[in-house]
Amino acid sequence: MNNKRMVAAAIAIAVAWSPEALAQAYPAKAIRIISPFPPGGSVDIVARIVANELAKPMGQQVVVDNRSGASGNIGTELAKNSAPDGYTLLLNTLPLVTNQFLYSRVPYDPINDFAPVSLISSSPSVITVHPSLPVRSVRELIALAKARPGKLNYGSAGAATNPHIAGELFNYLSKANLVAVHFKGGGPALVATMSGETEATFANITESAPLVLAKRLRALAVTGSQPARILPGVPTVASAGLPDYEFTTWHAVVAPKATPPAVIAVLSDKIRTTLRTPEQTQRFADRGLDLIASTPDELSAHLKSEIQKWGRVIRERGMKAE
Repeated sequence: MNNKRMVAAAIAIAVAWSPEALAQAYPAKAIRIISPFPPGGSVDIVARIVANELAKPMGQQVVVDNRSGASGNIGTELAKNSAPDGYTLLLNTLPLVTNQFLYSRVPYDPINDFAPVSLISSSPSVITVHPSLPVRSVRELIALAKARPGKLNYGSAGAATNPHIAGELFNYLSKANLVAVHFKGGGPALVATMSGETEATFANITESAPLVLAKRLRALAVTGSQPARILPGVPTVASAGLPDYEFTTWHAVVAPKATPPAVIAVLSDKIRTTLRTPEQTQRFADRGLDLIASTPDELSAHLKSEIQKWGRVIRERGMKAE
C-alpha cells in the first residue's frame, strides 16, 4: 500500500511539473524583462511598451529591469543565468549577436544560451548633429570631417553598441574620420550631442526623432533603405551622398535556453496577439518603429542571419570594442 501511495505521489509530482502543467499555471507571479541598457534608449523604450501591453493578457505585472554595462553584456549574462521558468526575459538588440565579434570574451552565446521568443520590431537610426555645426547634409558632414580629420566627435551608447557600429560603418564607407566618444547608453550620448560636447550621433530614430522635431538636433539622414514617415523630408544616407550605406537595427525578446517550450509558446502567442493590432502598429510607427512581433522560429532564423552578416562586416573592418 505504501509503495502504491509513493508511486501515486511521484506521478502526481511529475504531472504537476510537466511542461503542459507549467504552461497552464503560467504565469503565477510577476514577469521581469531585463533591458541591458540604461533608461531612455530604444531598447528601454521598446521594453516598456512590451511590458505594459503584455501585462494585460498575462494577468500579472511585467516589470522592466535595466541592467546596463559592457554593451549589454552584463544584463545579457544575468538573463542567461536566470531560472529558465519564463519569469525572466531579455529584450536586446544588435549587440546580442555582434558582441561576440567585438570583444575578446563574451559571457554568453546568442544561439546556444537563449530560447527565441519574438522579434518585436525593427528601425533605422538617424544621423543628427548639433544645430551649431555648419553642415546640413551628409555630403557636407563628410567634407567637414575630411577637412578636420580626427576633430569631429560622435556620441556612442558604448563600444560595440548600435550607434558605434553605425558610425564606424559610416567612417569606413565615406573614408571620413569621425571619432567615437562612448557614453553609458543612448540617452547620455544624445544629451552630449545636444549640449555640443559631441558634434554628431547615430542614435536610433525612437530616441532622436522627438529631439529633431523639437529642433534640439538637426537630422541629416536616416540610415534605413527608405525615408521615415516620422521625419518627413529627411533623406536616406544612401540617397544623400553615401550610396552603399544602410543600417537597420531590431529589438528581440529571448528567454534562458531551458525555458519550457510550452511557456515560450504562451509568451510568443500573447506578444503576437497583443501587439499585432492596428492600434499597436500605429503606436510603434509613431516612434519610427516597424512592428514585427514574429514567431520563435522566425526570430531564430533572423538571429542566425544577423550573425553571418555582421560577423563578416566586423571582421572585414577590423572593428574591436577593447
